[in-house]
Amino acid sequence: MRELSTGADDALPLGERLKVRRRYDRVAAIYDLYDAPMDLAGGRSRRRRDLARASGRVLEVGIGTGRNLGSYPETVHPVGIDLSARMLARAARRLDAAAATTTLAQADVEQLPFPDATFDTVTATCVFCSVADPVAGLSEAARVTKPDGRVLLLEHVRPRGRLGGWLADMASPVSRRLFGPSLNRRTEENARIAGLTLLDVRRSGVWREIVASPSGPEPPSLQQGS
Repeated sequence: MRELSTGADDALPLGERLKVRRRYDRVAAIYDLYDAPMDLAGGRSRRRRDLARASGRVLEVGIGTGRNLGSYPETVHPVGIDLSARMLARAARRLDAAAATTTLAQADVEQLPFPDATFDTVTATCVFCSVADPVAGLSEAARVTKPDGRVLLLEHVRPRGRLGGWLADMASPVSRRLFGPSLNRRTEENARIAGLTLLDVRRSGVWREIVASPSGPEPPSLQQGS
């Protein structure tokens, strides 16, 4: 059974997280339109490749308008959470077309309402560029993932080049205020700080496809930084 559940407004945290929720409530109606260039620049194929690895009990954090719903294997039944009720309402419209049965709930990735080690796979695509405290959110993703589970991330990060990095730093306050995402997040480093072990990282320009685990050693090939 597919269902939509929403948490009470007064249960949501205030401050920066409330600002994030309001931003995405505001842009929900046009989100797919303004994010389309990212898909055309390779985001769609990367999301599909990333989510094809999901297995077992799956949590998608920051499910947004539900664009990922058609990318999961039919054998998984994701739980999708988002801070924005308006984004979730748009995701609900996609439920009937999705092969996988999905439950939607309003929740905050920085305070996930699930016990430790609940999920086999936690996924997020272009989410940790937007949350108020990415390290706190990644720590929560690690907490709710089983010790032998996987955290699958697709993110755009701060460009490595000096000029590109500077431009991202200058543009981020504007992009964050208008549309939500920061352009200069360092998600590989943030994941490590949050206690995740990076098992595999596929790098292409500003894109990062990350496979991580809440436990275990990091492969030597990834220990020399990002």
